[in-house]
Amino acid sequence: MNFDVQSENGIEIIVPLVRRLDASVAVVFKEEILSFIQQGKHYILLDFNQVDFIDSSCLGALVSLLKTLNGRGELAMCSLNSNIQHMFKLTRMDRIFTIGDDRASTLKTLTR
Repeated sequence: MNFDVQSENGIEIIVPLVRRLDASVAVVFKEEILSFIQQGKHYILLDFNQVDFIDSSCLGALVSLLKTLNGRGELAMCSLNSNIQHMFKLTRMDRIFTIGDDRASTLKTLTR
């Protein structure tokens, strides 16, 4: 799976370069993000500006990654399209994750 990865003020900014985060890529997606956490990179911003669709398997992967952090960092998301935002609201995951409109404003909310 391809990602664009940048670092800013100790926060890893990861942009998945796929249109769909679904069951076909969920395991690889989770493993790739988990590798950052295992490297000690505990502040992660997932920028979904390239992603059009996320299914429940990737939502489950995100929850698992958040549990792996276990309060030792933060997993935030930004640039979610309206369909993805709706799914997060419907499942009430918008109450669990830090979700911002864009990269700049979300980076300001992350506590490092």
